[in-house]
Amino acid sequence: MNTGPFDFQHGEGNQVEAFLAERIYEFNAKSTDYNDGESFAATEKDSQGEIVAGVSGYTWAKCCYITYLWVHEDRRGTGLGTALVKLSEDRAKSRGCTIAMVASHSFQAPKFYEKLGYIKVAEVRNHPVGHSNIFFSKVIAENDA
Repeated sequence: MNTGPFDFQHGEGNQVEAFLAERIYEFNAKSTDYNDGESFAATEKDSQGEIVAGVSGYTWAKCCYITYLWVHEDRRGTGLGTALVKLSEDRAKSRGCTIAMVASHSFQAPKFYEKLGYIKVAEVRNHPVGHSNIFFSKVIAENDA
């Protein structure tokens, strides 16, 4: 494959992704005057120190986005996922956020998020083909602005 002058990387783009995220954050902060971005992550480990559940995301501009939420198959249905979402929402509220957002594929956990009060705001069909990517939001605090 001819990539021309570009350094095309397969699979391991973490450093490039981090670099691009920083540049986009700088642009967004400058454009909106919101300079309050913060990443977050929390995990639960078993007695051997292995991660059995975790959540990550970020807060910025009075908004929270849960990027990833995962619970080991053996621990699903125990309240661990709910606790991690609540922890994320509580942290977001402490940072002045008024809305939380998350995306879930149709084969993942849309009913889980609906049960937690998230409302479907958009759906991209055939992402991946034969399924959907569903975007949810939830008001977590009153907007004082």
